[in-house]
Amino acid sequence: MRFLCHIPIIALLMIGSSPELVAQDWANLKRFQKENQQLSPPTAGESRVVLMGNSITEGWPKFYPEFFESSKYIARGISGQTTPQMLLRFRQDVIDLKPDVVVILAGTNDIAGNTGPMSLDEIHGYIVSMCELALANHIHVVLSSVLPAYEYPWKKEIQPAEKIVELNKMLQGYAEANGITYLDYFAPMADSKNGLKQKYTYDGVHPNKTGYIKMSKLLKHALKELSKGS
Repeated sequence: MRFLCHIPIIALLMIGSSPELVAQDWANLKRFQKENQQLSPPTAGESRVVLMGNSITEGWPKFYPEFFESSKYIARGISGQTTPQMLLRFRQDVIDLKPDVVVILAGTNDIAGNTGPMSLDEIHGYIVSMCELALANHIHVVLSSVLPAYEYPWKKEIQPAEKIVELNKMLQGYAEANGITYLDYFAPMADSKNGLKQKYTYDGVHPNKTGYIKMSKLLKHALKELSKGS
């Protein structure tokens, strides 16, 4: 249950933090502070890839550690986070690590309202800001679609499926208009109700190992296509 994208107070309890800490470190800048300090600069010719995201990214190396046997892949996902929180930590958790590529996977917690109500335009804007920061620092961007979700177990009153479809259209349009690689997880992983196919998930939102294996294959293909165009 650790990786559920719960509302902020529950996410805090699950990582052993207090409400007071949220007020002081809303974006959880301390989460990867030690790991970032210990990380050596990329070697000459190394193509480092940072995965920026929420619990879906956080769970990736735990459910499918084989993908991260290559040190080129660095996961920087924090459970429950929304796009404004990711934007605040983008410099220290992405730019300062000097990657060649950042893979941005974000937006579902915003739709869930984890840090308050947010329109699709606002979510899109925060994601665009992360892309622009990356590009300004000569980092290639792989912009991921939001994964399908028919409902959120922790917020059943939200009906996310069609909002996710619409946000993905906005993200794909932005990527295509700006020469950014768009990674579509949604189409190959969605069922007939625009939810996550049962074989890929344990709760309807988060991938299981089969889901992460599928995502890893799709990501490797996107990175291969990106390298061809570089």
